[in-house]
Amino acid sequence: MSATPLPPISRRHFIGASALGAAGLSLGLQASPRDLLPKGRKLGIALVGMGSYAGNQLAPALRQTELCELRGVVTGDPEGKGRRYASDYGFSEKNIYSYETMHRIVDNPEIDIVYVVTPPGLHLRDVLVAAAAGKHVICEKPMAVSVAECDEMIAACDKAGVRFSIGYRLHFHPYHQRVKEIAAKDEWGAAPAMTGGFAYRQGDRRTWRMDKALGGGGQLMNVGIYVLQSALMAKGEMMPTTITAHEDPKSRPELFNEVEDTMRFQLDWADGSRLKGVSSGDFGQNDFIATTPHKNVEIGPAYSYGGLRMSEDGEAFAPLNGFNQQAHQMDGFAAAILKDEPSTVPAAMGRRDIVLTSAIYESAATGKSVKVS
Repeated sequence: MSATPLPPISRRHFIGASALGAAGLSLGLQASPRDLLPKGRKLGIALVGMGSYAGNQLAPALRQTELCELRGVVTGDPEGKGRRYASDYGFSEKNIYSYETMHRIVDNPEIDIVYVVTPPGLHLRDVLVAAAAGKHVICEKPMAVSVAECDEMIAACDKAGVRFSIGYRLHFHPYHQRVKEIAAKDEWGAAPAMTGGFAYRQGDRRTWRMDKALGGGGQLMNVGIYVLQSALMAKGEMMPTTITAHEDPKSRPELFNEVEDTMRFQLDWADGSRLKGVSSGDFGQNDFIATTPHKNVEIGPAYSYGGLRMSEDGEAFAPLNGFNQQAHQMDGFAAAILKDEPSTVPAAMGRRDIVLTSAIYESAATGKSVKVS
C-alpha cells in the first residue's frame, strides 16, 4: 500500500473508484517517492515514548511508509523494550535511547525526525531536547498543556531551524480532505450547522489521561480535539468568534477527580455557523455532521483509526478499508521536508487548538461565553 499524502478527492472520484479501494487512489506527487529521496535513503524517524499508540499504530505504520522509516526509539526500558524494537524493525542498537540519553541523538545522522509520543505534560521537555539536537519534530496531539508551552516549543524549533509538525492524522484521510475541499470551493452555500462527538467508555483503571498535569485535561484534550478539527476543516480553518461550554456531572468522580469526564461545547462563527460538540469517557459517540439547505455531509465513524464511513447529500462514498492514516501523516511530513514545502499540519495548528480548548475550559469553569481572538 502506498502511503504518500493525498490531494483533496471529489465524491465523484470516490464513487467511480469504489472497486479500487485505498490502494487505487492517486498519490498526487509531482515526483515518485524514489526521486524525492536523497540517494534512495528514507528519512529516519525515532519514536519517543513507546506506549500503546507508538507501539500499536505508529511503528506498524512505518512499515508501510515510502519516505520514512523507524530507525530509533527513546524509551524508559532501553534494555528490554528498546532492544525488541531494534530487533523487530532492523535498526542498530546504538539507536536506542533512554530519556536521560535522548540528547545524544544529535550525533546520530541516521535519525532525521523525532516523533514525540509521550503524555502531553511531557511534550515540552521532549520537543526542546529534539530541537536542540537539530532534528525535525512531530509532536503528538494535544500539542501541550498550555498556549505558553506551545509558544516555547515553536520558538525552540524556529531557533534551531528545524521543521515542526503535529500528529494530526485525519487531515490526511480523503473523507476529511473532502470536507476541506467543500469549504475551499464554497460548496456549503450557507453557514453550516454542525454537530460532532467523540466519546468512549473509559475503563475503571486510573491512567495518565486522568492526571491533569500529564494530560492537560480530560476527554476534551484526548478526543474532543478531533471534533474541533472537523469543524475547523469545514470552515476553511476560520476561527470561531465565541465559545460556550459546560461539564456534565461526573458519573465516576473517583476516576475523574482531576479532569472532566464529559464536556459539551458550542462554537459560533460570525457568519452564523455553529458547532455543537461533545467529548466523553462515559458513553460512545463517533460522528461529524454538517448541514446547510444546499448540502449535507455525514461521517460516522468519523475519528477511528480505520473503518470510517461518509455520505454526501445522501450518497455513500466508497469505503477505504485498509487506509492507514498514520502512514500518510508521517509520509506527508517527510514529503514536506524533502520538497521544502509547508506541513499540512504545522505547529501553529496545534497551538490554535490549545487556544480553543483553553477557551472551552474557561467557559465551563465560569459559566460564561468566551470571545476568541
